[in-house]
Amino acid sequence: MKMSKRIFLTLALGVVLVGCGTGQQKTEQKEAEQKALLIKTEQATTQTVAQTEEFTANIEPYKKNYITPAVQGVRIDRILVDVGDRVKKGQLLVEMDPTNYNQQLVNLQNAKDTYDRTRKVYEAGGVSQQQLDQAANALSIQQEVIENLKKNIRLLSPINGVVTARNDEAGNLFANQPILQVMQIDKLKVTVSISEKYYTVVKLGTPVAVSVDIFPGESFEGKVTLIHPAMDATTRTFTVEVTIPNGKERLRPGMFSRSVINMGNRESVMISDVAVQRQIGTNERYAFVIKDGVAERRVVTVGRQVGNKVEILSGIEAGEQVAVTGMSKLEQGREVEVQNN
Repeated sequence: MKMSKRIFLTLALGVVLVGCGTGQQKTEQKEAEQKALLIKTEQATTQTVAQTEEFTANIEPYKKNYITPAVQGVRIDRILVDVGDRVKKGQLLVEMDPTNYNQQLVNLQNAKDTYDRTRKVYEAGGVSQQQLDQAANALSIQQEVIENLKKNIRLLSPINGVVTARNDEAGNLFANQPILQVMQIDKLKVTVSISEKYYTVVKLGTPVAVSVDIFPGESFEGKVTLIHPAMDATTRTFTVEVTIPNGKERLRPGMFSRSVINMGNRESVMISDVAVQRQIGTNERYAFVIKDGVAERRVVTVGRQVGNKVEILSGIEAGEQVAVTGMSKLEQGREVEVQNN
């Protein structure tokens, strides 16, 4: 019995000592948590921020024409150019079989002779005005046939440019695909879709910086030359065409491009990007403003990144002190000690 009592007292004393130790640790931990956290801060400042937007698009030729006759089944007589050849506006590119054209020339001469005879007889009183008018109409129709056929047997280039495709050979019957393709590439264009909120900002002549991956770090200056007047009701965007001078022809149609347009400048609140944290599991951003030695958690709306600074659209005012260290330990209402030296 005495031995059992002694063991019991020993165990009880141990429990008391452990309990005291645990309580002391909790007290020390609580005191450590309540002790002011040592951090660094910076002042939120204002800065002029360029409101640039980037748009991606394929580069297009300024103009593209397909060289083709209006009538199918006509034999190609001659193709006078090949891929890569430079052509001038009005230059003869393709000649089609003139057999039908020559036949219609004979019909035109017959119509002209008929009209001349009818006019003479009419002047002598031998035929009516109606008969003269019918002869005149027949001659006019035949003249139109000849003009149309002439355009379709002598195919001319409508632009100054370069031949970029040849799809046929002399002797073939023209079917569906164009015989040639001609592009104007001494200037090029890109077509981009811009948010409707910028409709009053983008003007004709607005400068655009265009870049391509093949020339890293280099920018080609273009400008807005066409603004479509209607909005896309689905995407809430409007279409803009940007023209890019290409006298040295370093850029080519089909290249992937990035177009940067400055939509204007605005004065914005800026803080270091390390001061902005993201709430796990959400897109919420927040930062801690320090007032009178106490941390205040602020939800912020961020804008553009400029170097190591980030634009704050809402949540923090210029001049406020923002924590830039100790972010993992900060919480709403935590006492802090600022040491910026």
